[in-house]
Amino acid sequence: MTGRFPAPRSLLVREVARRLSSHFCDGAVVVTVGPDGGVRGLVAALGRVPGARFLPYGAADAASWPAERDMLLVLDGSDRLGPQALAWLRTLLAAAPGLRVLAAGRHPLAVGQGRVHRL
Repeated sequence: MTGRFPAPRSLLVREVARRLSSHFCDGAVVVTVGPDGGVRGLVAALGRVPGARFLPYGAADAASWPAERDMLLVLDGSDRLGPQALAWLRTLLAAAPGLRVLAAGRHPLAVGQGRVHRL
């Protein structure tokens, strides 16, 4: 989901996550991408999700917990993701058949197949 105005975009994706959470066995998780946009921050944010058990950044299987889930991952502020975080996300999506990503930012995420909805 793309658009120039971050506040309405954030409200909309959070509402979509709330409404769609029952469609996924493990619900929906909303992660606000930090200003650094790196893998470390993304993994740390996912690690704060209730029930998540992540190894410290740099561990070989830091993506193992989300890879085993049937869930919607909402990335609010996805335009701040750096190249390494995008590469990590591509790896995660390849390993996680039940994971769906709803990214909200100024620009399309450009990771895997997807649809772009412009606001």
